[in-house]
Amino acid sequence: MSLAAFLLAAAAQAPTPDALAWMSGYWLSCEDGREVSETWSDPRGGLLAGRGKTFQSGEATFELSHIGPRQDGLAYFARPNGRAATVFAATEIGDNRAVFENPAHDFPTRIVYEREGEILSARIEGEMEGRPVSMGWRFRSAELNSRCPD
Repeated sequence: MSLAAFLLAAAAQAPTPDALAWMSGYWLSCEDGREVSETWSDPRGGLLAGRGKTFQSGEATFELSHIGPRQDGLAYFARPNGRAATVFAATEIGDNRAVFENPAHDFPTRIVYEREGEILSARIEGEMEGRPVSMGWRFRSAELNSRCPD
């Protein structure tokens, strides 16, 4: 097989943002006295746009993000609290699971999303002070802009 044919075949098999349509929607987590919401657009135009908001103890933080193509495949671009984007390359894209990694980033180095029915789980992983750390959220599908019960 020629190099051109190999590259063409690999590109045809590379996942596109359409493979992540299962992430689309409004997702709400009401755990540990914290309200966390994530909204993901549909993958129209080859891009999923996301926003997240955490509300706890009267204070809010946010993250703007998107998942889209770059030269070496899909990537997750995270902008917590409006900072410059940190890019995590897609290392696994499946029917209900996506993994993004950036081993050079301080924390996290790995982002994992999984969906089971009306539940979307998100987890970040990495190391802090030389020890493995993992943080997770369990979201339920909800009406747009729903809030946690008081």
